[in-house]
Amino acid sequence: MSCNWGAELWDQFDNLEKHTSWGIDFLERYTKFVKERADIELSYSKQIRSLSKKYHPKRSREDESRYTWCLAFAATLRQLNEVAIQREELAENLNRQIVCELTRYIQELKTERKTHFQDGRRAQQHIESSWKQLESSKRRFERDCKEAERAQHVSDRVDLDNKTDGEKRCSLKARQTAQQKKQAAEESRKEYVTSLNQFNQDQHQHYHTLVPVIYQRIQDMEERRIERIGEAMRLSAEAERKVLPVVKRSLDAMMDAAESIQPRMDTRQVVEVYKSGFDPPGDVEFEDYSTTMRRSISESSYLDNRTEGRRHSRKLWPFIRKNKLLTLLSSPRQPPPPPPTSPSPGGVTNSPQSPPPASKEPITQRLNDLMTSGSRTRKQCLRSLKRGGSSPADCSHLPLEQRRKKLQTRISNISQEIQREREQRDALLKMREVYERSPQMGDASSVEPRLEEVKQSLQRLEDELRRNQAWLSEADSKLSDHSSTRQGGGCGLNSHTTTPGSSSLKQLDNRSPASRESPDGSYTEDHGAELHFKSRSSEFDDDFDDEELLPSIGTCKSLYPFQGQNEGTLSMVEGELLSVVEEDKGDGWTRVRRNLDEEGYVPTSYIKVFLDSSAKGFAQSSRLV
Repeated sequence: MSCNWGAELWDQFDNLEKHTSWGIDFLERYTKFVKERADIELSYSKQIRSLSKKYHPKRSREDESRYTWCLAFAATLRQLNEVAIQREELAENLNRQIVCELTRYIQELKTERKTHFQDGRRAQQHIESSWKQLESSKRRFERDCKEAERAQHVSDRVDLDNKTDGEKRCSLKARQTAQQKKQAAEESRKEYVTSLNQFNQDQHQHYHTLVPVIYQRIQDMEERRIERIGEAMRLSAEAERKVLPVVKRSLDAMMDAAESIQPRMDTRQVVEVYKSGFDPPGDVEFEDYSTTMRRSISESSYLDNRTEGRRHSRKLWPFIRKNKLLTLLSSPRQPPPPPPTSPSPGGVTNSPQSPPPASKEPITQRLNDLMTSGSRTRKQCLRSLKRGGSSPADCSHLPLEQRRKKLQTRISNISQEIQREREQRDALLKMREVYERSPQMGDASSVEPRLEEVKQSLQRLEDELRRNQAWLSEADSKLSDHSSTRQGGGCGLNSHTTTPGSSSLKQLDNRSPASRESPDGSYTEDHGAELHFKSRSSEFDDDFDDEELLPSIGTCKSLYPFQGQNEGTLSMVEGELLSVVEEDKGDGWTRVRRNLDEEGYVPTSYIKVFLDSSAKGFAQSSRLV
């Protein structure tokens, strides 16, 4: 079947006009559909992105980085965010490749359609005008023919009645009129023939040349429109198919994240996080009340006779805060040594700067100071009271688990400090290089003192890091040995166990009071448990060691060397820069800090303190010296 519109639809000009107009309306409707779909995809991507951001774990929650189910959920949210990105890209491609292009094409299509149908209307008007001219010449020829025929009838009738001279004259006139009418009819006939030939020629040209060409152009335009719709649909599917592999990979990653969840590993991680390293408390000792009555325990008797007090105030290790507090409050506070008269270590005499020796404060006054202050101030007060109770640097006083966690935290803090010092060193090196290139900007030698200080601090931090890493390795090895020994010796331990009461009585009879007494005033089961019990009982020590460091309130520079031989003091060399943590409370001691974890007390007369804005001025002046 022929599909040529010029040949098949030569008489359907109006229907073609309606059809092409409907086709353009359809194209506009499809463009609107794609635009709305792109808006939906964009809105969907924004909502998915907002949802992923809403439920994404915060950086402050460290617990969510330890467990596989939290990591799997975080990975799922990241992949969901990737899906949202792909949906956003799909919406952008739909708008750019389809909506914008179709909108521009619709305008071009409307202009082209208007041109084609204007040409068709002009051709139609021309053939109609030719037809009207033909009809006019035809009617004129018909009229002239009828008039010529009537004139001939009149002339013939007059000739038959020709008798007199007057009638002869009328007959002659009638013949002349009939001759004129006949001649007019002949001219009308010629004009009619010319108009007919012209119309036939125009009609043939219209239906066989003009209309086929115009209709063929309209047909080509319609085919291009339909092809463009198909191309837009193909681009729409292609744009979505491009994002499907990425979406599929995201879904596969979500599946992998779900399969990576390991319940047993998470439960082991809970043990790793919350395990204290303490052993369960042993059996409660038998207290024989059948012997002579003990005297009542008072505050002074508790301090003078600790063995007797422990036996009467026997408690499990989690409940010994009062004993620790009283021991802490009753610790003596020794006065600091006087500063030397010269930097040489040999000349040590009294100086006007030497503070007077501090007298021992009564316990009731210290308790009042503690109870009337806040929780943080209370801990700071306890810190200031604890002159002789500083923990060893390797944290060996803590259980293995607590020691390992403490060392890990310390190593992390030292690493961060090393990174900051390195950045500061690099900045100073760049500054010195700039000063060397452009002396007018500054003196390069002014950077050297500060650079040397940073290098020394960096060297100390690196040594401290290596030392803590060695201690951590030692703690890990001891922890693994302890775990294997504990697993292997569990059965043997149970084989010697009898009823709780009998074992307690046997231990009470076989052990001396000195062996049952631990350093903090509580009973232990054996010598090995005594070492663990000592660290268990130091509840205030855990408060001091595990809480965050106090902020620095200034800096100080040592005027003389000091050897801290007592516990709680800090050794320093002459000219060393330290951070001030706590001012002198009137006892002649100032609390300072070196690096991150070395804290202690130094004599106030041995240092020069720079607080608040003075510290800033000193730091700036030290860079320029």
